[in-house]
Amino acid sequence: MDHGQELDHSSTSSHTLAHDKEVHADDVSQESLHQPPLDGGAVEKQISKNPSVNNVNAIPNGGPTAWLQVAGSFFLFFNSWGIINTFGVYQTYYEGGILAGTSPSSISWIGSMQAFLLMLVGALTGPVYDAGYFRSLVFTGSFLVIFGQMMLSLCTQYWQVFIAQAICVGLGAGCLFVPSVAIISTYFSTRIATAMGIAAVGSSLGGVIYPIVFYRLQPSIGFGWATRVIGFMMLATIAVPNLVMKVRVLPAARRKILDLAAFREPAYFCFVLGGFLGFMGLYAPFFYVQTYAITNNITNPNLAFYLLSIINSASIFGRLIPNLVADKTGPFNMIVPCALISGILSLCLIPIKAVGPLIVFCILYGFFSGSFVSLPPTIFVHLSPNRGIIGTRMGMGFAIISIGLLIGTPICGQILAHAGFTYVWVFGGVMTVVGGSFIGAARVFQGGWALTKKV
Repeated sequence: MDHGQELDHSSTSSHTLAHDKEVHADDVSQESLHQPPLDGGAVEKQISKNPSVNNVNAIPNGGPTAWLQVAGSFFLFFNSWGIINTFGVYQTYYEGGILAGTSPSSISWIGSMQAFLLMLVGALTGPVYDAGYFRSLVFTGSFLVIFGQMMLSLCTQYWQVFIAQAICVGLGAGCLFVPSVAIISTYFSTRIATAMGIAAVGSSLGGVIYPIVFYRLQPSIGFGWATRVIGFMMLATIAVPNLVMKVRVLPAARRKILDLAAFREPAYFCFVLGGFLGFMGLYAPFFYVQTYAITNNITNPNLAFYLLSIINSASIFGRLIPNLVADKTGPFNMIVPCALISGILSLCLIPIKAVGPLIVFCILYGFFSGSFVSLPPTIFVHLSPNRGIIGTRMGMGFAIISIGLLIGTPICGQILAHAGFTYVWVFGGVMTVVGGSFIGAARVFQGGWALTKKV
C-alpha cells in the first residue's frame, strides 16, 4: 500500500494537478508531528509544507473524506474482484453456449487470466501510483474494464472472448487494484482491517449482482445485450471512485520494484508461499460448483446458476466480520483458521449429492474463503518494517500469488476432464489447506506460538 497527497492550496498544486500528478512528500518537521489531523482525512496542517508519509499520528482514521475513500475503494473492488468472482456463471454458460465444444480447462483460462492480470498488473503499477498518477490509473482501469465488457458482447469465438474478457478486462482490473488498496492505508492505521474489509465487500457484492443480472437477462435478451447491461452498470458504479477519491500523501521517494531481502524473512516468505498455494485451490468451487450441480443432477439449472451468488453473498460477511475481528485479534489470527476451514470444506464437497448440503456448503465456503481476499493487504502492512516499503512488498507478494491464480483453475479443468469432480475438490481442498498451513507458519515466525497474542 502506498500513500498520496493532493495540495490544492498552492500554485504548485495547480501545476501538478494539471499534469495529473501529486506532489511527493518529504520528511515532516519535528514541530508538525504535534499537529492534529483535520477531520475526514483532509491534508493535515503542517509547519513544514512537506508532510511525512511515516507520520502515523497524522493519519485521520475516520471522518467524511476518509470514509469516502472506502466507498470509492468499495466500487473499485466491485468492478475488479467482483468481475473475477462473476466468471463462474460465464464458465457454465460458455460450456453450453457460444463456446460449446471448447474444453472446460480452456474456458477456465479466461477467468484465471483475468485474476492473474489483476494481481500482476496491480503489482507492476505500484511505481506508477507512487509517481502521482492515481487518477490516470483509475481512469485507465475504468475505461478498460468497461470497454472489454462491451467488446465481449460482440464476441462469438474463443480468441475474441479471450482478448476482450481475459486480457482487456484483466488489464483494467489490474489498474484498479493498487488504487483500491493503497489509498486506504493513508487514511487508516488503527482501523485499517475494518476499512479494508468494508471495501472488499464490494468484490462479493459484485459477484452476487452481476451473475444474477446475466442469468436473468440472457435467456430473454440474449448474450450480447445481457453483457452490455452489465457494462452499463459498471459504467454507473465506477463513476463513484472517479468522482470522490482523493489522494492524501505520497511516499517521499519512489519505491523500489523489488525488495529481495524480504524473502530472507521467514514470515514474509511463508506468507507469500502460502498465498500462492492457497489461491491455486481457492477458486475451484467458484468456477466449477455450478457445473458440478448440473452434471450430477443435484439441482435444476435454474437453482444451479444461483449457487455462485450464494457463495458471494456469504462472502460479504466473510470479508467484513473477520476484518472487524482482525483489528482486535490480529489479521494472522483470523486468516489462518479461515484458510484451513475453507480447504476442509472443499473436501466436503466430495460426498455431497443433495441440494440442502450443497447450499449449506456454498454459504460456509463463501464466508470462510472471503478472508483470503480481504486480509492479505492488511497482513502485508504488518510484515513491512516501515510504511515506505509496503507497496514494494505487497507488489512482490501479489505478483507471485497471481501465478497460483493463473494456473489453479486450468489445472482443475484438466483434472475434471481426466479424473472427474472428486479429484477437482481434492486438489482444491489440499492446496488450500497446505497454503493455510504455510500462512500458519508465517504467523508463528511473526508472533510466536502464543495463541492469545495479537498477530
